[in-house]
This record gives sequence, structure tokens and C-alpha cells, in this order.
Amino acid sequence: MYDNEFLEKTEEKIKKMLKKKRFRHTIGVAHTAACLAMCYGEDCRRAYLAGLLHDVAKSLSDEEMLKESEKYGIPIRPFDRQCPSMLHGALGAQIAKHEFGIKDPGILDAIANHTVGRVGMSLLEEIVFTADYIENGRFKPPGLFEVRALAFKDLKACISLILTNTLEYVKSTGEELDEKIFEVIDHYKKA
Repeated sequence: MYDNEFLEKTEEKIKKMLKKKRFRHTIGVAHTAACLAMCYGEDCRRAYLAGLLHDVAKSLSDEEMLKESEKYGIPIRPFDRQCPSMLHGALGAQIAKHEFGIKDPGILDAIANHTVGRVGMSLLEEIVFTADYIENGRFKPPGLFEVRALAFKDLKACISLILTNTLEYVKSTGEELDEKIFEVIDHYKKA
């Protein structure tokens, strides 16, 4: 389905769209997602492609993010108007669909939900969500070493830890908080 030629062309196109540092992160997420897929029995190429496309909208300005989201009919909450960059997942899924020809709903969902997650994530969504936090180029996320160790042992417990660490970090910085995180944390604490 997604052969090496398709993946290479996708990488080249993304490389032109993103800044060097963001592209390096993107490649790290793609490789980490493929490794997690091997560990948990998910298709490696789907995971790699979802990781590759997860931040495809990240280079857009806040104004562009809002404009493009409106163009694609993405629901925009008051929180999204305050923090338009949080739309990059949902918008990235639309860009993946319309500009890269991705039709696989699982890949599109993994791209759309990689920032805060959602209740009822598929295995692929969980993998991309986790890979975005633990990829080898990351150094700053709270509890990173513990999270990396847990990622290949218990994915759901790992996601719960990521969400809890993220919540604590965002609270400590005083940044705006997506209230959706509380619902997702509750879900993964029970998982």
C-alpha cells in the first residue's frame, strides 16, 4: 500500500514544507512510531507514515492555521482561537488527505489526535501520540526517561503518564490548557 517510493516522495515533500528542526523531529517520530508498531503488532508502514505527517501543518502561522481550519470545516473552539497552534493535528489530517492523498482513516485519526489524544484512541493513534513525546530528539518533556522505558512495556500506562506529566508541566508554565486533557486522563487512568 505505502511502498518505499511513496514514503520517500512524502519525506521529500515534507522536508520542503518544514523547518530543519521540525523535520528532524518528524523523522524521529516516524521512526519511533514504526518501532512501537513492531512492539505492539501494528502495521509499521502506517505508523511510519502517520508519524511522518503528524506535524505537516505545524509551520503555519496562527492566522493561517485558523483560516485553513475554517476552509476545511474543522470545528474551532474558543480555546483553539486562543491557541491556534493546537489545531495543527486536525488541520494536518486534512492536509494529509487533500495534499498527500492519504485515505486511510486510521492514519488520518492518528495525525488529528496526536496532541492531546482522545478517549477511545486506536492502537495507531496511541502509538503516534506516544512517539511524538518520546522520539530521540526530545530532551525537555517532563519524566522523559521514565516514559521512554514504559513505552515499550505498557502503552496505556505510558499514555496516562504522558498526559499527567503534560498537565503538570502546562500548569507550571501558566500556559492555556486544553480542557479536553482531563477527559482523556480519566479514561487512561482507568485503562
